[in-house]
Amino acid sequence: MLKHLKDRGARIAILSNGTPQMLQSAVKKAGLDLIIDDIFSVETIKAFKTAPAVYDMVTTTYRLYPDAVSFQSSNRWDIAGATKFGFRTVWINRANMPDEYADFGPSLILPSLESL
Repeated sequence: MLKHLKDRGARIAILSNGTPQMLQSAVKKAGLDLIIDDIFSVETIKAFKTAPAVYDMVTTTYRLYPDAVSFQSSNRWDIAGATKFGFRTVWINRANMPDEYADFGPSLILPSLESL
């Protein structure tokens, strides 16, 4: 799915609470180094998700308004933070979990990335 999105012109990025080294290693081991355009680590700004400054790294780097970003996560708390920031969000709810954050609902709920 990521390759398909990239082929259609999407920028593919990771925004994570992980360290840059851990993320780069994971991307390389998964064979995604030619698909992932950017890796954003909270280590850069010394804050964790769901701090708005974390999501702002993406909008500042790409010079976009938040609603121009499509953000996917299987972590509902992360979707709530990204939604509150203004991203269009897709909750990948693989386990059909109940929604714990009704005030910050996702734009879309999918069972997997395949439906993107």
